[in-house]
Amino acid sequence: MPQLALYTFGTLKSPLADPAPLTNEFYDVGATVYQEITQHPGYLAHAEATDPERGVLFDANWGAWGEFAVPTWYAKGRTRETTALAATLSLWTDLRSTFDAIYTGLHRKALTRRHDWIEKAEYPNYVTWWVSDGVIPSWQEAVSRLEHLHDHAPTPHAFTFHRPFTPDGTPTRISPPRKP
Repeated sequence: MPQLALYTFGTLKSPLADPAPLTNEFYDVGATVYQEITQHPGYLAHAEATDPERGVLFDANWGAWGEFAVPTWYAKGRTRETTALAATLSLWTDLRSTFDAIYTGLHRKALTRRHDWIEKAEYPNYVTWWVSDGVIPSWQEAVSRLEHLHDHAPTPHAFTFHRPFTPDGTPTRISPPRKP
């Protein structure tokens, strides 16, 4: 049965290594959100560095998720001291549970604060697509899908929750999130 891949990307207003209160708050909120997300029905896995260190993304070992990559429009740093981005790559059982996880609970609350931490952009900040059961999407594939979404709008190859597709490529709709 196909599974849903979700990639999120945003350029932070300041580097992850910045000791400023807003940066620390973003990092702390993110850790709490991830903890809740991993317990949500439908969650399968997310890309994790084998030895996570704050700000180290480009040189980390991501195992089966492949080498870390970013969209062409990311123009900030790539070192531990200068990296200023937030990116996630996760795998889900279906569209409904993914949508509910993103738009309820702690993640929903964090979304209301995103402009405190993340620069406003002219590009999409997330993309979803279907993968075959047992396939682990790579960072490079995720970036390619996000760039495709930016260049071509939602298609069965790369889509959003607002314009989703079924695994066979049929357009579909998602009703508002269910309450947990």
